[in-house]
Amino acid sequence: MAELRSAVRPGLRDTREPVLAACSGGADSLALAAALAFEARDAGVRVGGVTVDHGLQAGSAERADRTAALLRGLGLDPVLVVAAHVGADGGPEGAARAARYVALARAAREHGARIALGHTLDDQAETVLLGLGRGSGPRSVAGMVRIRQADGVCWWRPLLTVRRATARAACTDQGLPVWDDPWNADPAYTRARLRAEVLPLLEHVLGGGVAPALARTAELLRDDLDALDELAAAHLALLTSTDGPAVEEVAGLPTALRRRVLRGWLRAGGVPDLQAVHLVAVDALLVRWRGQGRVDLPGGAGVVRTSGRLVLHRPEDRAAPPPHSEEPSA
Repeated sequence: MAELRSAVRPGLRDTREPVLAACSGGADSLALAAALAFEARDAGVRVGGVTVDHGLQAGSAERADRTAALLRGLGLDPVLVVAAHVGADGGPEGAARAARYVALARAAREHGARIALGHTLDDQAETVLLGLGRGSGPRSVAGMVRIRQADGVCWWRPLLTVRRATARAACTDQGLPVWDDPWNADPAYTRARLRAEVLPLLEHVLGGGVAPALARTAELLRDDLDALDELAAAHLALLTSTDGPAVEEVAGLPTALRRRVLRGWLRAGGVPDLQAVHLVAVDALLVRWRGQGRVDLPGGAGVVRTSGRLVLHRPEDRAAPPPHSEEPSA
């Protein structure tokens, strides 16, 4: 209990912004809610709770109501039950997660609050392994961040240094009834198998300490990535034209920095959902120039190289005849 309370205390005292604790009724989020409720008294910060009904399991509405009653019993106010409208994209796990974040973000905006999430050090380790296995780049391997601002909402994860077992023990010590979601133990889901099979095997083979080591690796990597992002932002601000970067301005930068500049330029131009394959193709217009044509990007946009400069064609530009691409040098 002391470890949980120590984890949330600095974040409550750093800002007066109200908090909504996202709580499923599981051990991690319930322990978080209890710690926030206790510390809120001294911090003078209003702490409420929000539970999401995904509507995917029998009795989900009743369970959400029980969780809400439990949060009220802890002294949280207001306590909300919000419905999530789960689609089909991204598989069951991804679709439920996306719908949950939409519902939580809506509640945060309506109440002018930040959202506290109960992700633990063990969740961080699982996230790092998932990023490694999918080869989705260093930012995914860097895991979750303690505070993230997105779409006008502050997402706060104060328990990233706390073990899952500690959160469960805190619930036991306080007599809090924990609900264990059967999906979390279903081997049909990748994260459940990582939790039940892969991490225990790694702990056995490597002699323990794997989860803290993965979390520590993520933290170190985040520091490096943040530094690169800052350098890229500085280079992006120095570009001489808003039409697109000149080849001589960016082609000579180290690869990691150059591609970050390109990503920043494209995102500023409204290109959504950029993947590594898109950046590699746009980067080739700079450093592996052979006269190749337009690089197609998500959302209908595209990039061409013309007159020594990269030019972004937005979807609405398709009706206009494209400029002639630059001829490759001999």
